[in-house]
Amino acid sequence: MIDGVEARDLRVNADERGHLVEVFRADWELFDSEPEMSYYSMTYPGIVRAWHRHNEGQIDHFICPKGRIKVGIYDDREDSPTQGELDTFVIGEHNQKAIRIPGDCWHGFKAIGDEPAFLLNFPSKLYDYDEPDEERIPYDTDKIPLDWDEEPSG
Repeated sequence: MIDGVEARDLRVNADERGHLVEVFRADWELFDSEPEMSYYSMTYPGIVRAWHRHNEGQIDHFICPKGRIKVGIYDDREDSPTQGELDTFVIGEHNQKAIRIPGDCWHGFKAIGDEPAFLLNFPSKLYDYDEPDEERIPYDTDKIPLDWDEEPSG
């Protein structure tokens, strides 16, 4: 796995009424600092939201409580022991995980399957509307060796 990336299985507590999943706990090592905010986004099937990174130290924590997403993380940090590596995860209703993403790695996701996907994020920094900490490149860049249309293996 890329240096600084972590994945945590989320406990699904299910009974005849449905289920409950804890998505944040202060005692998890996954969150090495408390989130400054949280948000969710809804993405239609087949849409790719990639690539971006944060240069001011933000860490993202992705969870997909509804639908399915393919998450891509690419490390091009010059001082990283995993420079040039790519991590992918398929998460969602069938595979409840929280993914810790170092913000200075390129990251994004694609909604897969035939229904909209919901992404829940707990970033470690507040979003600055006047000066967003985001650098973006196209999802189909040749710089990152990920084919978003390749069928997921998991």
